[in-house]
Amino acid sequence: MSGDETRAAVDVAVGVLIDADGRFLLTSRPDGKVYAGYWEFPGGKLEVGESVESALRRELHEELGITIGAAEPWNVTLMDYAHARVRLHFCKVHAWSGEFEMREGQAMAWQRLPVEVAPVLPGTLPVLEWFAAEQGFTGKTHLNP
Repeated sequence: MSGDETRAAVDVAVGVLIDADGRFLLTSRPDGKVYAGYWEFPGGKLEVGESVESALRRELHEELGITIGAAEPWNVTLMDYAHARVRLHFCKVHAWSGEFEMREGQAMAWQRLPVEVAPVLPGTLPVLEWFAAEQGFTGKTHLNP
């Protein structure tokens, strides 16, 4: 068994915000964090005793200044990064209130396939494939080199 298989996974709630035009929101990882400058779907770690939806609600308010409506569980994937093993709980969010505030100095971009911002965090790539499958999209899902 390799070291990666013995590491405990950190559970992370991830919001896939989809606007009325079908675009989805990506945010950049802020300076000082691992993979700074990479684009991802926003979210964060679950705290002890917290559900995925409550963690997502808390994280998106802390990071983006918005209050989300219902979070629809979508997919879960496990990613092994050099710094951590993470279990990503992706939820679709179609409703929110409040004005977006980039409270961690990150950038935001509404995107469609193929995603034009780069580089895209590896944990984000499966989501782009899921969107492609749902939309019957063929071709590259992102413009990463």
